[in-house]
Amino acid sequence: MTRVISALAILAIVVGTVWWLPDWATFVLAEIVVLFALIEYAELAGRAGMPVPTEIVIASGLAICAAVALDYAISLVLMAATVAVGAAAAGQAQGRSSGGWAYAAGLFGPLYVGLPIGTLVALNATRGSEALLLLLVVIVASDTAQFYGGRILGRRPLAAITSPKKTVEGAVSGVIAGAVAMVMVGGWGGVVLPSLLAGAFGAALAGLGIVGDLFESRLKREAGVKDVSGLIPGHGGILDRLDSWLFAIPLFDVVLQGM
Repeated sequence: MTRVISALAILAIVVGTVWWLPDWATFVLAEIVVLFALIEYAELAGRAGMPVPTEIVIASGLAICAAVALDYAISLVLMAATVAVGAAAAGQAQGRSSGGWAYAAGLFGPLYVGLPIGTLVALNATRGSEALLLLLVVIVASDTAQFYGGRILGRRPLAAITSPKKTVEGAVSGVIAGAVAMVMVGGWGGVVLPSLLAGAFGAALAGLGIVGDLFESRLKREAGVKDVSGLIPGHGGILDRLDSWLFAIPLFDVVLQGM
């Protein structure tokens, strides 16, 4: 019940801010999210034996978020590089001997968090609130299907070392749910595509969300923690809720910019 109440509270804050308040409120919310996410990120890096200058990481992330929100012409290249480094780090074998990858990911912290969140603010200004809420629907549908699909159907581990509780069946459930969500509400959110392409787009977003989740799980395993913090009852920290978004946003942005 705690998990459900927390999820509803988060949805109310995000939807209320994006849908009913002016654009500057979305920007302020984004900066608050980046602030807390990078505090957690710096804490993770320290626990993993690779301390980073917390103040510099936070200031850089906030600046990147603001810059991208105003003009994100260079954000696609930077986000692609961040996703590539993160995906590589997530796939490395467990152990401190592979800490070089984790350290590289730690240095990418401001980019990892600031770039995609700033991009969401920019999308809200250029494409409208519907675009952000569409991505929210796809990610929430995928995450929910992964959770319950894994609990009910899960048999085979997806990434036994990085995230022991994740299963292939849960991941497949999440990808299907993402595809269905995009087909059903994509047009409302401004993504006007044939059903087959819309389904493929939703499935790809869900798949990248899973990669983002595994990347964050990799960071937590390096740090020896289950959750990055206890800020959100039943869910962990801000990064635990953002992980799927951070890797899905680049693709979402690319597709919308091409439409």
